[in-house]
Amino acid sequence: MGTIAAAQNDGRATSVATARKKPLWRSLGLQVAVSMVLGIAVGLLWPDFATSLKVLGDIFLRLIKTAVAPLVFLTVVVGIVAAGDIKRVGKVGLIAILYFEIVSTVALALGLIFGNAIGVGKGLGQITASAAATKGAEAAAKAAASSHTTFDQFLLNVFPDNFLGAFARGELLQVLVIALIFGFGLMALSPERRAPIESGLNTISTAFFEFIHIIMSLAPIGTFGAVAYAVGSNGTSVLIALAYLVLTFYALVALFILVVLGAICALFGINILHLLRYIREEILIMLGTASSESVLPRLLEKLPSYGPSTQTVGLVLPTGYAFNLDGTSLFMSMGVIFLANAYGVTLSWEQELGILAIMLLTSKGAATVSGGSFVVFAATVTASGILPVDGLALIFGVYRFLSIAVSTCNVIGNTVAAVVVAKIAGEFDGDTLRRVDAAEVN
Repeated sequence: MGTIAAAQNDGRATSVATARKKPLWRSLGLQVAVSMVLGIAVGLLWPDFATSLKVLGDIFLRLIKTAVAPLVFLTVVVGIVAAGDIKRVGKVGLIAILYFEIVSTVALALGLIFGNAIGVGKGLGQITASAAATKGAEAAAKAAASSHTTFDQFLLNVFPDNFLGAFARGELLQVLVIALIFGFGLMALSPERRAPIESGLNTISTAFFEFIHIIMSLAPIGTFGAVAYAVGSNGTSVLIALAYLVLTFYALVALFILVVLGAICALFGINILHLLRYIREEILIMLGTASSESVLPRLLEKLPSYGPSTQTVGLVLPTGYAFNLDGTSLFMSMGVIFLANAYGVTLSWEQELGILAIMLLTSKGAATVSGGSFVVFAATVTASGILPVDGLALIFGVYRFLSIAVSTCNVIGNTVAAVVVAKIAGEFDGDTLRRVDAAEVN
C-alpha cells in the first residue's frame, strides 16, 4: 500500500509539472473565469433568457453530487485501512473536532464584532423586499422550523437507519459514519482476507476519480449557466440596494481568510497565499457555482499532493463539511447584526452572547438541512425571539451572491483545516510540499 501511495504522489507531482506545458486556453481555471464573465454579461443584457440557463448549472451540480457520497465512503475506508491503526485515526479525528470548534467560534465572534464596528444595516430600514423574496424567506423559515429544531434531532440525524438510504439522500455525515464503521470492520479481518477487498476498493476509487475528471470538464458550462441565472434573476436594483451588505460581507470573508486563517497557517509554517494559489482552480469553480460540493471530489484527490496524508484528508475534509463551516458562521453572525440595525433592534452584549450560543449549535447543521446556510440562519433568527423574522426577506434577495463567498470560505477553511490537522497529528509530508514548490518554479 505504501508503494501505491508513493506512486500516486509521484504521479500527482508529475501532473503538476506537466500542467504548466498545456496551452493556456486548456486551463480549467481560465475557462471557468471566462465563463463567469460571459454569464454576467448575458445576465445583464438578456435577463429573461439568462434565467432559463439555470438548468445548465443545476445539471452540473447534479452530476457532481452523484459521486460525492460514494467517493467520501471510498476515500475514508481506504484511508482507515491504509493507516492500519485505529488509534491513529482516532487521534486525527479528535484533533480535527477540537480545531473545528475553536475556529468556527472565532468566526462567529468575528462576524459579530465586525458587524457592530461598521454598523452594517443602519439606514436600510426603508428597503422593502419583493413578494417573491418574502415568499422565499418565509419558506426558508418554515423549513428551518420543521427540519432543524433540537440538538437531539440533529444528533440522531448523524446516524443512518439504512445503508443505501444515506447514499441516496446524500447525507454526508451518515455516509461518513458508515465509512468509519465499515473501515474499522475491514481492519478487523486478517490481512489475507482483507487484501482483495482493499485492492478492489482502491480500483473503484480510482475509477470514481476518473468519473469526476470527466464531469469537471463541464464546469465552464455549469458556471456560465449558474452565473447568468444569478445576475438575470436578481437584476441591478436589488444589487444596488443591498450593495453595502454584499461588499462588507466579502470584506469580512477576505479578512477572515487572510488574517485569521493566515495566522493559523503561519503558526504551522504554511503560507496561506501559497495554499490559495495551489487550489486556485477550485476557488474559481466555487465562485461560479456557489456550491462547496462542486470541488470536494477534486480536493480529496488533489490535497494529498500538498503534504497532508491521504488518510487525514479523507477524514478531515468530509467531516469539516458539516462541522467546520467558517463562511456560514461569518454569514450568520453578521446577518444578525444587519437585521438588528436595519430594524432598529438594540442588542445588549448579553443578548449577543446568547445568540452566539444559539449559532454555535445551529451552524453545525447547515450541511444536514435542505436549504443550507440561509435555512439555519432563519432557524437562528426564529430561535432568538428577538430579531424580526420578516427581516429575512431583506437578505433573501441577494443571498445568491452572499452564498458565493459563504461556500468559498467554507472550502478554504476546510482546506486549511486538513493541512493544519495533518501538521499537528504528524501526518504531513514536507518532501511532498517541496516537490510542489519545485514544480511551480520549473
